[in-house]
Amino acid sequence: MLVPLAGGWNPLLGRLALDQIPYNNPILAPLFVVVALGALALIALITYYHKWGYLWKEWLTTVDHKKLGVMYIIIGLVMLFRGFVDGLMIRTQQVWANGPDSSGVFGAVHGYLTPFHFGQVYSAHGLIMILLAATPLLVGFMNIIVPIQVGARDMAYPYLNALGLWITAAGAALIMASLFIGDFSHNGWFGYAPLFEIQYSPGVGVDYWIWTLELLALGTSLGGINIIATIVKMRAPGMSWFKLPIFTWASLSANIIALTSFPALQLALALVASDRYLGSHFFTAGLGGNLMLYTNLFWIWGHPEVYFVILPAFGMMSEIFPVFSEKPLFGYITMVAASFAIAGVSWLVWLHHFFTMGAGPEVNSFFSIATMLVGIPTGVKVFNWAFTMYRGRLTFSAAMLWAIGALFLLLVGGLTGMMLAIPAINYMVHNSVFVVAHFHSMLLVIVYAVFGSVIFWFPKVFGFKLDEYWAKVMFWLFSAGTVGVFVPMYMLGFMGETRRLDYVFNTAWHPYLVAEEIGIFLYCLSVVAFFVLLYVSIRDRVKNQVGQDAWGTSRSLEWLTHSPVPFYNFAVIPHINERDEVAWRRQHGLVQKQPEKYLDIHMPNNTGMALYIGALTFVLAFALTWRIWWLCLGSLVAIIALMIVRSFQGDAGYIIPAAEVERMEKEALAREARIQTGAHPLPAGGRPVPGEAIAYERQDKL
Repeated sequence: MLVPLAGGWNPLLGRLALDQIPYNNPILAPLFVVVALGALALIALITYYHKWGYLWKEWLTTVDHKKLGVMYIIIGLVMLFRGFVDGLMIRTQQVWANGPDSSGVFGAVHGYLTPFHFGQVYSAHGLIMILLAATPLLVGFMNIIVPIQVGARDMAYPYLNALGLWITAAGAALIMASLFIGDFSHNGWFGYAPLFEIQYSPGVGVDYWIWTLELLALGTSLGGINIIATIVKMRAPGMSWFKLPIFTWASLSANIIALTSFPALQLALALVASDRYLGSHFFTAGLGGNLMLYTNLFWIWGHPEVYFVILPAFGMMSEIFPVFSEKPLFGYITMVAASFAIAGVSWLVWLHHFFTMGAGPEVNSFFSIATMLVGIPTGVKVFNWAFTMYRGRLTFSAAMLWAIGALFLLLVGGLTGMMLAIPAINYMVHNSVFVVAHFHSMLLVIVYAVFGSVIFWFPKVFGFKLDEYWAKVMFWLFSAGTVGVFVPMYMLGFMGETRRLDYVFNTAWHPYLVAEEIGIFLYCLSVVAFFVLLYVSIRDRVKNQVGQDAWGTSRSLEWLTHSPVPFYNFAVIPHINERDEVAWRRQHGLVQKQPEKYLDIHMPNNTGMALYIGALTFVLAFALTWRIWWLCLGSLVAIIALMIVRSFQGDAGYIIPAAEVERMEKEALAREARIQTGAHPLPAGGRPVPGEAIAYERQDKL
């Protein structure tokens, strides 16, 4: 039977009522007006320029992995900005609410946030940054790059790829809805048993948290299946396992983690939902439950998840360093082995998140040693990157600077992680901001790698480079902000500041909090620089157009196709001769070699079904949050019906005739020829080509 609820409930709207909308909140009400006006302005612009048809045909219903990847990245950047604003609010509250004499506004005794509102901001910040910023950004890059790197025309399951995107978008929309309708969870991004039980958290905040996480877990799992299948089954002829680009290896290892760990999260959340909705007591100690059961289930997912997001970042760095060092990646085999070693050990370290629970010396020692073991394959990667750059012809482009920044932060985060792996040290600094600073150092490795990759692969997707000057301005501002925020935070951790403080009682900490606020201000300037970077780059896009190899020293297969990449990726699937195929072809004068003839290409059709199902999953999650049972049933039935309809329809796809392929290829080649005459022509000569080398399979075999 359903758990009886305190407060009002009605059959039509469930728990939803007018008093659940914070129209009198002095922070949220103006924000809602700004968001509403912005949405109206966007709708007006799209209508004015008659772009609704274009958006529907080219983006909203697309199954093209590149466009889906771009939309993943847009979601990630939007949520990164939202999470950053939450971080800004946290730091501002702490520097304001310092000491007993600090003033308060907006109903707060100290600072400007009440404890309940601060708890929501703190919880949303963590969840957004990990699952709605880092994860979509990385999945977006995997969507764009992996199929091209393995020589495929699309993902193994294009429709499933679109479905994963729209379910992820539904999760993002749900957490954004919690800003203006009801409240969000206030018990941390990972939840505390039994604080998330209905008697301790009777509002809908925990319900928003449950269903947001469930949607994100489902969307990420679908994406993981697709990427693994693409790598295993869609590789170009000649691409053996040890000719795979390192980013593809990193994506494979990361998605194996995702596919095996996210079910643990979904199970844990299902049990929490059972407690809240059905009255079970899996995590209620007084009624036969076990509080630590939830903590173990969550972190069995939570720590592998850390490596799920860090491994693709390592792969990105492994692509950037060789290109701007003009050398092959040092220790390719050991890099592959290190990726899978990290993925394997990631399952043996979750208990270091609660060394203070009193598990005993044997248990703590096992997990301490396992945690330290992670440092071995990570150290292998660090030394390989260093040896890649050693005696290389280094070019300190903006992408290279971001990658070097990621490497530096990995050293800082890794060394402090080794400190935390020692139970005695962990016991002393547990729950302090030292742990927060360590964790952010590791997550900032991802942020640096992502921005480096945006600069690195942007010309491949859009056909023109981002402005180098403003990309470097953003890098230095962002780096100054990182130092300003997290060096004082490490120091405050040693001084005893605990995390989640909405009121800082020790006035001696105030200078360090001010330093953190200055760092946040520098972060804000870097955000401004990012928008200027986009504006200047788009303004100068004609001047900054590039050919197929934007950097002239690129190495992996994605740089063999045109820039921007055509929707079919490759007119003829290339034959792979070496690990760094483009570098090998450039060395032997084969980069410009074209196939003898073109054949028809089969491509999947666009479909709106994935968008419809994604929208319905949002409706279902929203209805579950507010216990609107008729809407739950209706949306669930509609989802099942659409899935059945889709299964009967299938997708026969469509054919691009060979003549059309040849026409598009000639246009793309003519464009690149015009660009190359004014830029840096690719070398036509090179070493003699080995006798067994071929650029494309014989057409009569196809």
